[in-house]
Amino acid sequence: MRIIFWGTPKYSIASLDIFIKSKHEVIGVVSQPDKKRSRGNKLISSPIKSVAEQESIKIYTPAKIRDNIHFINELKSLACDLFIVIAYGKILPKEILEIPKFGCWNAHASLLPRWRGAAPIQWSLIKGDEFTGVGIMKMNEGLDTGDILLEEKIKIDNDDNLNTLSEKLSILSAKLFLKATSLLEENINKNSNSQLTKQNSIGREITYARMIEKKDYKVVWSNEAFKISQKIKALYPRANTTFRGKNLKIIKIKVLSSNEIKNEKYLFMRNNLKPGIILGVINNEGIIISTKTDPIILLEAKLEGKNISSKNQLIQQLKPTVGEYLSD
Repeated sequence: MRIIFWGTPKYSIASLDIFIKSKHEVIGVVSQPDKKRSRGNKLISSPIKSVAEQESIKIYTPAKIRDNIHFINELKSLACDLFIVIAYGKILPKEILEIPKFGCWNAHASLLPRWRGAAPIQWSLIKGDEFTGVGIMKMNEGLDTGDILLEEKIKIDNDDNLNTLSEKLSILSAKLFLKATSLLEENINKNSNSQLTKQNSIGREITYARMIEKKDYKVVWSNEAFKISQKIKALYPRANTTFRGKNLKIIKIKVLSSNEIKNEKYLFMRNNLKPGIILGVINNEGIIISTKTDPIILLEAKLEGKNISSKNQLIQQLKPTVGEYLSD
C-alpha cells in the first residue's frame, strides 16, 4: 500500500521505522513545523522529520492543515491508499480524512474509550490504572471516537514511569499497526468492515485525557503519598516543588509503608506536622518528607542550575534541615 505517515515526537519513530522496512511504500511524512526547542532559540526539527530526512522521504510540515487548499491538493495528487497517524499533534479535519482510498488510521495509547485525548499515558499513570494498551482506530471527526480494528492490553508495572511506559506503548503501536494493515488488506479483498468494533459497544467508561498544564507539574504535598508517587511517575522527569526559592524537580521517590517506618533506621521526627516538612535524612538513601498520609523518601532530584543527583550527593547538594518546609 501507498502510505503517508503523520507523526511528530520520538514516540512515533518505531511505527515509521516498521513501515519503512515493510512491503508498504511510505511516499510522504507529515510532521509539525520546526520549533525553538532548546536554548539559544535555535529551530529544531521534530524527531519524525529527522528520520524522514535520513530516509530521503518527502516531508510536509504545514503550519496549518485546516482550509489549507494548497496542502490538501498536494495530498490528493499523491493517490495514497492509507494515512497512518500516531502522535501527530493536531486533529485532522474531514476534508483530509476523506482523501486516502482506505481511510485514516490512528494508534491511540489507551484502552478506548478510556482516556480519549492528548495525554492518555500520563493520565493512566496519574490515576493509577492497572492496565493500559493500544487501539488501532479508524479516524473520524470526533476526538478519538472512531471504530476499533485491533487492540492489545498490557499491565502497568509498579516501577513504570512516563518514559518506560511510553517506550512499551510505542513498540506495541508499531507492531499492531503493521498487523492492522494486513487485516485491512484482507477486508479490502473481502469488501468487508466486519472486523471493526464500535467504542460504545465495548462497555468501558468514557474518560478524557486533557493536555498536561504547567500547574499539573507542581507536587502538592498535602495529597496522599500514593497520589504524589503516581504524579511523579506520570510526569517524569518534570514534577517539581520549591526548595529555598529554587525549582527542585522530583525525579524519584519511595513511599514508606507503615512496616518500614517501624524500622530502626527510620527513627525520625514523627509526621505530626503539616505536609511538606523534611522529617529526616538517611545516609546513602535520601531525604524523608511528610505528606497527608505516609512519608516519602526523596531518592533522586534535580535542583535548578544543577545536575540530577541522588543519595549522599543529593543530601550534600541540598543540605536539608529537619523541620524545613518545601512549598508547592
